[in-house]
Amino acid sequence: MDLVERYLNAVAAQLPRDLREDIVAELRDEIMGRLEALEARLGRAPSDNEIEALLREVGHPLTVAARYRSGPQALIGPELYPWWWFAVKVALMVLVCVTVLGAVARVATGDVYAGQAIGQAINGFISGGFTLVGVLTVIGFFIERQDKKPKFISEWRVKDLTLFEIGNLDAETWGERLANGKGWGDWSGPKTKKGGEVRKSAQMSPVAGAVASAIGWTVLLLWWTNLTPITPVRPQDLAGVINGVDYGVILRGIVEAAYWPVIVFALARIAFDITRAATGSPVRLTALGDLVFAAATAWAIWWLFFHSPLTPLIWVPTPEAYWQRVVTLYLDGDVKVVIMIAVVWGFIAEVWRMIKSTARLIVGRES
Repeated sequence: MDLVERYLNAVAAQLPRDLREDIVAELRDEIMGRLEALEARLGRAPSDNEIEALLREVGHPLTVAARYRSGPQALIGPELYPWWWFAVKVALMVLVCVTVLGAVARVATGDVYAGQAIGQAINGFISGGFTLVGVLTVIGFFIERQDKKPKFISEWRVKDLTLFEIGNLDAETWGERLANGKGWGDWSGPKTKKGGEVRKSAQMSPVAGAVASAIGWTVLLLWWTNLTPITPVRPQDLAGVINGVDYGVILRGIVEAAYWPVIVFALARIAFDITRAATGSPVRLTALGDLVFAAATAWAIWWLFFHSPLTPLIWVPTPEAYWQRVVTLYLDGDVKVVIMIAVVWGFIAEVWRMIKSTARLIVGRES
């Protein structure tokens, strides 16, 4: 009986204290009944090997104890697994884009040869991919153990389903399309729609957009912090010397000043997007978040124009001076003029976004 007691002790160690005695007593009665039946069938006391064979039929202590525990019995259950797998595919697609852009930037700036860039990009993709899968698995682990599943799982809408067509962009699909001589825009399906119809049909629902945004910001944050080698190119390495101006030095200064603010912004954005997805993306909550993040982005662009290492190149005192620079762009194609235009129009876009978010916050519905 020493084998049976060892077995029961192993099972008991996996059980909650308040249920341990009752479950072990019930299991002991079951095993002793099987042993008595075995002894009657053999006509003698069973050997240790025969007792072990019987206990293996009952099940491993970890498996048996799991039968009596409440809660999920899997890291990610069958209901959540398709969402986890879809998130992995989307994250890896974003990772591919970041990795390719990083490799192209390194080759363009003369940092490495093309062969080196490809090799390092593959290595970075593999390492980054494992990290992303791990992060998404941890998130799935905690969601699986919530009493109430997020609304994007339990209360999905048909409008959300456009996002999931991304999963159709697999190697087999692209192989067939290339074999048939088709490109990105040549989908075999409905005929071409007008511009307004295209924008309306391609628009994601708020919940779907929140899920995609959270994934994208997670990848960006991992790249920015260099917590995983998603790409061998750091943010400050994405520029070089152009027309006698060392934009690499300027970009390194910007990254050094903005490093922690960007981390805080990205973490806040991820938390906001997850909250939106979990709550069904209420209009006023979304509008409030858009207003705050647009204001933060507008402030960052204001800083770029007036107080950053880039300021000496792009600052102009008056709208007339701005327009004169725009005119000179057609004459000499100066990079700093392009940057100046992008910064100014970026600020205008964020201000307009703040106005629209404020309107949605007030009326409580989409405009």
